[in-house]
Amino acid sequence: MVQAIPYRIFLDEDHVYQGIVVFSMRRIERYRLNKPRQRNFIYRFLKSIQRGGRWLFQLAEGAANAVFGSENNPMYYLGGLTFFFLYILVVSGIYIYIFYDTEVDGAYASIEYMTHEQWYLGGVMRSLHRYASDAMVISMILHMLRRFFNDRYNGGRSFSWVTGVPMLWIVFITGLLGYFLVWDQLAQFIAVRTFEWVDWLPIIAEPTARNFLSNANMTDTLFRLLVVTHLGLPLFLLAAMLLHTNRLHQPKVSPPRKLAIGTLLSLLVLSLIHPAFSQAPANLGVAPGVLHFDWFYLFPYPLMTLLPKSVAWAVIGGGTIFVMLLPWLPPKRRDPVAKVDLTSCSGCNLCVEDCPYEAIRLEPRTDGHPRFNYEAQVIESKCVSCGICTGSCPFSSPFRHATELKSAIEMPHSGMQHLRDETSGALQTLSGEQRIIIFGCDHGMHVTKLDRTDTAEISLECIGMLPPSLIDYALRQGADGVFVTGCRMGDCFHRLGNQWMQQRLNDERKPELKRKVPRERIRFFMAAEADRSALVRELEAFAHDLQAIPVKDQKS
Repeated sequence: MVQAIPYRIFLDEDHVYQGIVVFSMRRIERYRLNKPRQRNFIYRFLKSIQRGGRWLFQLAEGAANAVFGSENNPMYYLGGLTFFFLYILVVSGIYIYIFYDTEVDGAYASIEYMTHEQWYLGGVMRSLHRYASDAMVISMILHMLRRFFNDRYNGGRSFSWVTGVPMLWIVFITGLLGYFLVWDQLAQFIAVRTFEWVDWLPIIAEPTARNFLSNANMTDTLFRLLVVTHLGLPLFLLAAMLLHTNRLHQPKVSPPRKLAIGTLLSLLVLSLIHPAFSQAPANLGVAPGVLHFDWFYLFPYPLMTLLPKSVAWAVIGGGTIFVMLLPWLPPKRRDPVAKVDLTSCSGCNLCVEDCPYEAIRLEPRTDGHPRFNYEAQVIESKCVSCGICTGSCPFSSPFRHATELKSAIEMPHSGMQHLRDETSGALQTLSGEQRIIIFGCDHGMHVTKLDRTDTAEISLECIGMLPPSLIDYALRQGADGVFVTGCRMGDCFHRLGNQWMQQRLNDERKPELKRKVPRERIRFFMAAEADRSALVRELEAFAHDLQAIPVKDQKS
């Protein structure tokens, strides 16, 4: 039998009893707080959709991890790929504009020249422009769905959600103008149907659709105005995308190099194998016949054709408003805000560097401390209650002796005293030959559902919240091993928590795990809900490996 690493016990019996009580009461409190929510129909409906969607995404992401690896998984870089597709659109669009005739009579012919006469470059650029725009729509929709299914859209993240919805409309309108400028029969259909739809609005004084009653009504001035609008909207889109990410620390605004190269090559191959062609030239005197739709951009048009305009506006406009208001639908989520204890804060800046949402900043001291010039301050509107600042604070040590153990910055509902007491209580429940304590997160694999006698599980809001010193503490207090798990690498619910945790364990980021702590008694394995079987296998392998570790001499 492998015994625990023998160190001096720091807790007396009363403290151990208190830990067991806290460990049990926390689970009772979680149930009590969640019970009213279960009676909320909207909450239950949204949660059921999220659970199903999250499971499907995890299966797809797991398959992508097997093919590309987590470092190049396109599902983890949907936002960065959206930026990348925009760059491709700008470059290819500039080339197309060089040869494009901005007059009504010459627009179609100039596009045909690039497509057929200059197919080796102009045709490729046109097709690349087309497929990159479709890919951009796909990446944005998937990015949005993924955020919703993973419940990453409310609380402190509502700003990113609300600024993201209008970007879909900017992309949609820009793409419609792109199809319009080809001025073929598809463009004719889009123009007539769109302006008929717009004319329904009471704010439109003069009907705009009459500009498309005959070829004589189409002027070069109107056409050039649409060209300028098509060229200018991407600038507004880029500004909106930068605003969308301005509250994030180290946002993924570009994919990894290998993923970017592979994506570009795939689009080029598609452009060569299946080039984009125009349909018959537009003729406002004749109704278009059979049209080939691009469903990525033109999916609303069958709805606009079949339904009355008022109903179509209600569905599309109301749907947009509903999606934007999702973060405020009941029950409204209110995240607790991290609190700073100035008696312990030295202004070391570690919590500022680690916060994934730039919710902490250094400001001049307000308490007149003689040694330290700065203090950490929390921006309440940006804090999402991830607790990563607690894990990054060098004052987060369970070995300190104090009446009330407090870190320099911590969550009010889960401070350092609470973490130590919960760990102590969990250790007392361990039994079996290999006693393992598992630190997990609330958004990865639910470790509290493992139901094993040789493990005790503690679930945190984010694994990045775990101070490395608490791992040392658990080993000293009787655990044979510590198993650290959380969201899949590259897909942390709080963006950077598992990455920071891994770097702390590898002595690559402060605060590091002390070198004297035996690394062979620690296992780091990230897993989502869909990875339960893989996590169990890794846990059993860890327990087996612990048996081979020799028992160390008793230390006082």
